Amino acid sequence: MSDVGGEQLARPGTQVNSGPGAPELPKKLTARSWIVSDAESGDILAAHNAHWKLAPASTLKMLFADTLLPKFKKTQEHKATRAELARVQPGSSMVGIKEGLTYTVHDLWLGVFLKSGNDAVHVLTEMNGGKAKTVADMQAKAEELGAADTVVKEPDGYDAKGQTSSAYDLTLFAREGMKDEDFREYASTPTAKFPGEKKKGKRKTFEIQNTNRLLTGDYDIDVYKGIAGIKNGNTTEAGSTFTGVAERDGKVLLVTMMNPKGGHNEVYRETAKLFDWGFKATGTVQPVGKLVPPKSSREDAKAPGTAEGNQAGGAKGASDSEDSGKAGRDGGGMVTALSITAGSLAVIALLAMLVKRKWPRADIARRGRPAGAIEQQAGHEGEPEDKGDGNAEGSVDALGGDRGEIPAEKKLE
Repeated sequence: MSDVGGEQLARPGTQVNSGPGAPELPKKLTARSWIVSDAESGDILAAHNAHWKLAPASTLKMLFADTLLPKFKKTQEHKATRAELARVQPGSSMVGIKEGLTYTVHDLWLGVFLKSGNDAVHVLTEMNGGKAKTVADMQAKAEELGAADTVVKEPDGYDAKGQTSSAYDLTLFAREGMKDEDFREYASTPTAKFPGEKKKGKRKTFEIQNTNRLLTGDYDIDVYKGIAGIKNGNTTEAGSTFTGVAERDGKVLLVTMMNPKGGHNEVYRETAKLFDWGFKATGTVQPVGKLVPPKSSREDAKAPGTAEGNQAGGAKGASDSEDSGKAGRDGGGMVTALSITAGSLAVIALLAMLVKRKWPRADIARRGRPAGAIEQQAGHEGEPEDKGDGNAEGSVDALGGDRGEIPAEKKLE
């Protein structure tokens, strides 16, 4: 595994540096890979196979949003075409976009975040110039963020040969996304009205509910106190994946979980356990690694006139040679737990400011279901529910849960 973010992250198995009074990690965690990190400082409090390259499922939509959200105004309108919707893969989770109907960009992003709608992803992809361009844009964004484990093949995260990410990279995508106000809004929205078809000259709407069960709850799991998003996924190859962010007593944590062995909602139960541990462990553990800042921030920190840039120039190339070696080894001047660059401090300060000023606080996460949350996810108003060929994320039964096991032959999302 890669050592981006720290040498300890390249080691297999569970990594934690416990100090006096530190709580024990939760027992019986079954996920193949996970990370608990401080969203503001970037400290990784504990990790398990942090850089293991695995299929990401719809958590890859975080990178899709990081890449495309800045490109379109929320009020921009687009009429969905047959060609756009025909490219949606079988078994995909869908929000219910219809050919010939017009949607705002805001509508489309609600479909991406709440229902993990591959139909919405495909429409936005075509608006961006098509699949090839969007994949290239996403790959470039991943490189800018230091996400060296990520190979993009499908913008929506649908299973594809060679498509990978890691718990470390997914956490980078989430942290980058939370700098954006629109990303935070969509990621923390429990329910929303989505435009349907016209009936008697008036456009109807139907309600959609976020498939993040720590945000909306389910018949066998409560809303997590302080949860503020972000994104879940589930495919045949990836199993269940999830990256969540939660705030408690001024502390903001990110948890990424990939492919636990348990059944229904296990990914959320194990995530909640790690959140609980992380909030208790703060101040009692030493970081096992660091979330690297974007390359642009590291380059800005080394520019002439900055403390780091002046130091590098005064060393007459010696520091540059050392930094160059680190860049090759760590994906571009990584920030270790013992050495924080000026660039990383700037990123951390910016994120902290955004989090503290505009963070969707714990009042969005109430016990039980959000007011108005629907029990049975339906298609357009008055139409039967789309069965979706075993859709694991976008489909729920009358109790609000998934429809059981994923058919082995199906690729979802």
